[in-house]
Amino acid sequence: MSEVENKRGNRKEMVGVVVSDCQDKTIVVNVDRRTAHPLYKKVVKIRKKFTAHDEKNEAKTGDTVRIIETRPLSRNKRWRLLEILSRAAEA
Repeated sequence: MSEVENKRGNRKEMVGVVVSDCQDKTIVVNVDRRTAHPLYKKVVKIRKKFTAHDEKNEAKTGDTVRIIETRPLSRNKRWRLLEILSRAAEA
């Protein structure tokens, strides 16, 4: 196995909720994770927003999606949509 194949296999994946789909081919995904506070050791919830590439404009606000790390696509986009896990409930 070459080093290139090994690097491509080590891409990070995250699951989050789409909070914005206003831009063309771009979604903003809110990822929640729980981690221990470095000093006090209390478990706290941390939220972070990631800008991801959505080539077919499939994902809509409220959808739960899986995103994967990729090369820089623009100033802020370093992730792309891998799959839509569940659709938002239609109101």
